[in-house]
Amino acid sequence: MHQPPAPAGIIHPTLSLFDSYANKESAVSDNRVSMYVCGITPYDATHLGHAATYIAFDLINRFLLASGTPTWFIENVTDIDDPLLERAERDAHDWKELAHSQIDLFTGDMSALRVMPPQRFKGVVESMSDIVYLVSKHIESGATYDIDGDIYLELRHVERAFVALPIPMEEAIKIFKERGGDPERVGKKHPLDPLLWRAARQGEPSWPAPFGAGRPGWHVECVAIALENLDSTFHSKGSSITIQGGGSDLIFPHHYMTAMQSESLTLQSFAKTYVHAGMIGLDGEKMSKSRGNLVFVSQLIRDGVDPMAIRLALMINHYQQDRMWSAEMLHNAEILIADVLECLSRTDVAPTKIVIQDIVDALADNLDTPKVFALLHQWCQETKKGVTGGFPGEMSRALDTYLGLAL
Repeated sequence: MHQPPAPAGIIHPTLSLFDSYANKESAVSDNRVSMYVCGITPYDATHLGHAATYIAFDLINRFLLASGTPTWFIENVTDIDDPLLERAERDAHDWKELAHSQIDLFTGDMSALRVMPPQRFKGVVESMSDIVYLVSKHIESGATYDIDGDIYLELRHVERAFVALPIPMEEAIKIFKERGGDPERVGKKHPLDPLLWRAARQGEPSWPAPFGAGRPGWHVECVAIALENLDSTFHSKGSSITIQGGGSDLIFPHHYMTAMQSESLTLQSFAKTYVHAGMIGLDGEKMSKSRGNLVFVSQLIRDGVDPMAIRLALMINHYQQDRMWSAEMLHNAEILIADVLECLSRTDVAPTKIVIQDIVDALADNLDTPKVFALLHQWCQETKKGVTGGFPGEMSRALDTYLGLAL
């Protein structure tokens, strides 16, 4: 996917992003930026919660590239997991075929929404040898233990494990249990010790390993895919990568566990900055498969909705904000697109360079898209009043460069 270059003369401030663990904004100051974003578990189509997350990180990717910062972007896909196996069994489908079909649908949705693809888009299954290697390294370090063939990382061997815990211990154990952990399992040395390798069970897919056939735990998959697909020229000083990203539901336990498992091996921070997008809801509840309240990107497109209106509707609010999807959000996006298109069709428009610079400055400030679209609305109003001095082509290219809006 082509990204137009930044307009001549535009100054790009250092990008500042809110770090969920540090609880403050952090400057992305690396000369070469590496970014790892957690991808989908492919057992259902792409819903608007997915889309909002990947659009947010697309904005980061676009800003960095437009500013001339070399960026290495890795995204995983969890193509072996309990929910996938359960859905395949429920619907009498082969789990591999189900995963492949949903991955194809996801990549098609991302293309329609003009989300630029990562340099590495890796599935767990194709990364199994890398995962087995990392689990072996954990075992060699002496930081693991075995319960009936299942291999756990003992967190007490990780220096920062309990200092870095982002929430109180009691709450952490509760959330860990709710989100796939097994804090009450007999034989565990600490309730939060994460599973690295699940020994083979009858009726489940498994892979050979020197420590016994099985399949990986959730968090070690991301460690392996991130570390083994990182271009060697993009190593971040003092950490393995620059940015770890995903939805806010991954703050704990997933991103915490990923960080601890990586630090156990590398003896340095996994990421400099942890960035999380807010949740999208419907009818007062978080949008999720378990609640059955999903709005799918592919269905909206089949219903004739312009993908650019979907993208804009998901950018109007701040990326960190939890928000409810509504027909009004989409309607407002369609109105703004119509206004912009009307203005871009004119020969004479209001000054563009200063507005583009203001848009860039707003994006540099933790992706302040509400301000971006207020600026764009103001530019449309001035153009309609007859103010001149700008170039419609310059604005059109800038909207594609920084916002991914091809109008």
